[in-house]
Amino acid sequence: MEYNNNPGAPQPDLIAKVIAAESGARQPEGLTRLLIVNVAVLWSLFQLWISSPLPYWVAELDSGLQKYVMFNDSMARSIHLSFAVFLIYLAFPLRNSSPRRYVPAYDWVLALVAAFCAAYLFLFYGALSGRQGAPSSMDIGVAIIGVLTLLEACRRCLGKPMMIMGIICLVYVFAGRYMPDLIAHKGASLGRAASHFWITTEGVFGVALGVSTSFVFLYVLFGAMLDQAGAGNYLTRVAFALMGHMRGGPAKAAVMASGFNGLISGSSVANVLTGGNVTIMLMKRVGYSPVEAGAIEVCSSSNGQIMPPVMGAAAFLMVEYINLPYSEIVKHAF
Repeated sequence: MEYNNNPGAPQPDLIAKVIAAESGARQPEGLTRLLIVNVAVLWSLFQLWISSPLPYWVAELDSGLQKYVMFNDSMARSIHLSFAVFLIYLAFPLRNSSPRRYVPAYDWVLALVAAFCAAYLFLFYGALSGRQGAPSSMDIGVAIIGVLTLLEACRRCLGKPMMIMGIICLVYVFAGRYMPDLIAHKGASLGRAASHFWITTEGVFGVALGVSTSFVFLYVLFGAMLDQAGAGNYLTRVAFALMGHMRGGPAKAAVMASGFNGLISGSSVANVLTGGNVTIMLMKRVGYSPVEAGAIEVCSSSNGQIMPPVMGAAAFLMVEYINLPYSEIVKHAF
């Protein structure tokens, strides 16, 4: 109600759209809501488990439990993606006109199918290890369905542009012989491509997913906990205390607050939601046009996303791909 009483502040429907872009537009009730919350908690506990020394301690106490408590990188990535796609299909509706208060039957089916395909590498790890390079018909089928469901999950939570980029890359794999000489290749068969994308650790389950599993999830988890504890609002007040008295103070405070919030959040959307409620209103009050105020907040929050240590996963990908020390990347980012 406080937003309605102040015409200069964002309206509830606008805030709802921002939250929907970050965590899904669907707001189910009852048992479905409870299930989503419990799955998210279980995912967090799993990530904390594999990142802690507890599996090694349990394995030392009883070697028979080793196969149940310890997961190699391939297994961890498979489980990580399985949790992610399951929650995406439950939290993000198919289209704007889809139901918001409950999960339709087709989304339950898609969520379970996508989760099974993502967990396939974990569930059949032993059998897949014994037939490397010779995928079975089931392997190829699961890979094809897995890629398609992953593209749809990408569209739901990131939008059509990212999905289109993925489709272009897939087309390039199969149409290499028809490309210009500079980028031409002999192409790949369906079986070989499916195996490479889904059964090995060089495609979907490659370095990028490994970084998300090992590092990014924990940073985002603890950042979200810190933000929910009030750290985001506190950092915004600190920024206003330092910059608010200067000429153009609200705009400068917006930039500094976004940088501070970027320290604990790798999400530009969450950054806008945390500080934009205050900074945009104050910038308009001191004479900035609505377009200028919105642009300043959006630009500063987008740059805040690449503030160390999270940096929207970019830093960890750089470490894995180009073998630069993490400290060197953080220095240049600052």
